[in-house]
Amino acid sequence: MPQMIDVISSLSVFLFLYAAWTDFRTWKIPNTIVLALVALYALRTVAVILSSQDVGAALFASSGIGGDVGAGLLMFALGVALWAFRLFGAGDAKLFLPIGLFIGWHGMLPFSFLLLVLGVVTLLVLRLPVPLPVAHLAFFMRVEEIRASRKVPYGVVMVFAALLTLALPIIRQQLR
Repeated sequence: MPQMIDVISSLSVFLFLYAAWTDFRTWKIPNTIVLALVALYALRTVAVILSSQDVGAALFASSGIGGDVGAGLLMFALGVALWAFRLFGAGDAKLFLPIGLFIGWHGMLPFSFLLLVLGVVTLLVLRLPVPLPVAHLAFFMRVEEIRASRKVPYGVVMVFAALLTLALPIIRQQLR
């Protein structure tokens, strides 16, 4: 079962990156990506329960599935509130659900901090001029379009904050 959890985690990283890419390119996050991420989390949940010695702890502990679902629902509610005040797009609000599921309750504080830092860095980078030798490249042309429209694809920042949050335990382990 640990191999299945690793495969699911790898697929979820790919889908998160795809969500960020589509948000960058189109300012939209398709429902299919969000639903696929929720389905992957459900598969991960089944794998965790089947491989767990203590099913109660796996389900109801704050570091278990209960904490993950609580984090996902809380973040989704926050996303809907931000969408209602027109601070976020609907895709960004929906993306908060799978992000919360995957980072869990204990990942919310690092995620919030990373989201703040990456958001500020993104806004500062968008103020910098694009160097002329690379201004003709499609990526930088899109950055110019984002700058001109003043619509920031927050899904990109959210995904990178989530992936860094998911990588923190691995980084801590490598530093020991």
